[in-house]
Amino acid sequence: MTMSVTHSAERASSMRGLLPLWVGVFVYVLLVLAGNSLLRDPDTMWHITVGQWMLDNHAVPHTDIYSLTMRGQPWISMQWVAELLYAKAYALFGWSGPVALAAAGSALTFALLTRFLTRHLNDSTALVFVAAALALTMGHLLARPHVLALPVMIAWVGGLIDAADRRAAPSFWLLPLIALWANLHGGFILGLMLVGPIALDAVVSAEAASRKSLALRWVAFGLAALVAACCTPYGWNSMLASKNILSLGSVLLLISEWLPADFSSLGPFEICLLMGLGMVLLYGIKLPPTRILLLLGLLHMALAQGRSAETLALLAPMVLAVPLAKQIGGVEASPSSAASMPRGLLFAGIATVLMVATLAYGSVVRFKPDVRHAPVAAVAILKQMNLTRVLNDYDFGSYLISNGVAPFIDGRTDLYGEKFFIDHNNAIMSLEPNAMFRLLDEYKIEAVLLRTTRPGAKLLDHIDGWQKVYSDDVATLHVRVPGAMHTSEPPVK
Repeated sequence: MTMSVTHSAERASSMRGLLPLWVGVFVYVLLVLAGNSLLRDPDTMWHITVGQWMLDNHAVPHTDIYSLTMRGQPWISMQWVAELLYAKAYALFGWSGPVALAAAGSALTFALLTRFLTRHLNDSTALVFVAAALALTMGHLLARPHVLALPVMIAWVGGLIDAADRRAAPSFWLLPLIALWANLHGGFILGLMLVGPIALDAVVSAEAASRKSLALRWVAFGLAALVAACCTPYGWNSMLASKNILSLGSVLLLISEWLPADFSSLGPFEICLLMGLGMVLLYGIKLPPTRILLLLGLLHMALAQGRSAETLALLAPMVLAVPLAKQIGGVEASPSSAASMPRGLLFAGIATVLMVATLAYGSVVRFKPDVRHAPVAAVAILKQMNLTRVLNDYDFGSYLISNGVAPFIDGRTDLYGEKFFIDHNNAIMSLEPNAMFRLLDEYKIEAVLLRTTRPGAKLLDHIDGWQKVYSDDVATLHVRVPGAMHTSEPPVK
């Protein structure tokens, strides 16, 4: 009887260590089955186009080579490694490549998160946090560079918090992670910013006699991390470019993913916040002051910018894990009795099966970007007319780049800057008198391609010298025709 119980406990312990694997497999399969939803963001197109340019030229861009208005101006691609990976995946497997790559990045993210949480919390508690994180991040799991940076973020922050929990300084072996992050996505700035508050948590919680030496070790690590983050083809300029994005001011209020959280209708974010508040009230959970400050900082980011909800969802459970385990019960660390070789073979076997299944599924269900909201027909006509000086809608910029047409503006907001973006928005939305005409004359525009519902498109319907040559539910194309006259005038009230 005792031997039977012992064997069952050993088997449960070895299987428990596989929970991160099963979570990763579940997330990967879920995202591949929903494959086209990963391609719904038009920015995927220009990221792949930039990656293809780098593959062809064996270089990274230092100036703009795509737009009509900023060509030749300084511009760097902070996510150049991710763009190379997406471009290579696309070249080898078509759109199945970026879908599988983004799904793999997401799966690794949740596998690493589960692994961190199950070191301190029981499986059921860890899975609640993972499910909440998946619900909050699902809408932003797209074939874009940030998805490939998410597992690096989990590993980096996990290493910092683990050191703080041990009242120690982080290992310098973490530094390659911040260097990799800096080449994958501009969000590495967050990783650097978190060193300070997590260091404060570690120092405040340490024995009084060791605080000074511990603080010095954290400072040394922070300086080394700063140097490691400059290990990119652009050096220090990567940090400056990230700062420029955060200083775009009023522009961020015009881009949906940068808008503050919206609670006008019940959504996953509000549900998770209410559940978290309920858990705190039910269990009377208490946190150290430094962890409270760190958690409130992440919450503020999520409330101020909708896109930061995923950061809160992924990092908050890691901040809470150890304090929560002490109050509601956790797990006792024990060495796994599972042999490494069979486990390695299991991982390799599952990875092989998933790769083969993805290729088979991709051959039956064709992955392709969602072009229902893209100006497909209008751009085809534009190219037939051989017009190159185009004033386009912001939403159409990525599609134009991927089709070889120089856009007036596109998703690289850091390139265009706050003033240019606001001037463009005022023109197409008719928010400022003469804004449209000023841009048309200043840039010698030959064609205007806007969403059909834009006030600017309606305005050109009544302006002499401009002729509407195409319109559908998505886009309207006007071209400059000096002799065009409009007999119908807009009603005057």
